[in-house]
Amino acid sequence: MSSRREDARVERDLARGLGRCIADFELIEAGDRVMVCMSGGKDSYALLSLLERARRRAPVPFELVAVHVDQGQPGYDGRPLERWLEDHGFDHHIVREDTYSIVVDHVEEGATYCALCSRLRRGILYRVADALGCTKIALGHHRDDAIETLMLNLLFAGSLGAMPAKLHAKEGRYQVIRPLLYAAEADIEAYARAQGFPILPCNLCGSQDNLWREQVKTLLAELEGRIPRLRGSLFAALGNVHVSHLLDRDLSAAVAARARGEVAAVGWADDGDHVAAASEPRLRAPAPARRRLPVVQ
Repeated sequence: MSSRREDARVERDLARGLGRCIADFELIEAGDRVMVCMSGGKDSYALLSLLERARRRAPVPFELVAVHVDQGQPGYDGRPLERWLEDHGFDHHIVREDTYSIVVDHVEEGATYCALCSRLRRGILYRVADALGCTKIALGHHRDDAIETLMLNLLFAGSLGAMPAKLHAKEGRYQVIRPLLYAAEADIEAYARAQGFPILPCNLCGSQDNLWREQVKTLLAELEGRIPRLRGSLFAALGNVHVSHLLDRDLSAAVAARARGEVAAVGWADDGDHVAAASEPRLRAPAPARRRLPVVQ
């Protein structure tokens, strides 16, 4: 198969996966203004490009606005990203906030920057989304990110959780969506190469050695050599949960309430990559039916 045909296949598969994820979890509705968070990495470029493709073909109208946060890292040069956004006609905003100095001043030597850095960036993004009147905040996390987060929570947090496709954050004021969750990282890498995205390096977390996420990624790659369908199986498990076979007391209460004919909903709290069940299940009436956005390709 020619390289051009293979590139077209990868783009088509990614677009279909994004469309299925949007439809399965009702990520985008008519009239939404979606803030696409641009880190300058391959995932965010792919997310914006594929969402724009979906927007042009979707049966309902919605808007996209790209936002990039310049975090004041030494040697940072965001001009390639800014030029790319301008050349492709995207509505975009570059926000300059020196979180780098805060992170290096407050993180102890040898500790990882990721948690504090992501918390600071998330706060900025919430504020910008509010200022721009955005209804959704789109992040570029993909299938492999979700699997690695699952493993990190299992190994280090003693919890069973990964990354939801849709999360109500900040007391429900914002909806964080992850339309690329069905996409494999290898496909995104191939798509990024074919599109020639001007990737910006991360000199903050990328400068640290022995990050556990990278070690988990290596572990998964090693295991996949012996279990060829490992990643697919792990990701499928996130959508094939046997609640009655788990030991979470809140979920057990929710199952019991459902068995009694009540509709139980477990509240969820967001703590970065770690998502934990809230302490008490809440009872609510069934939600009214909502129009789903059809799959777009």
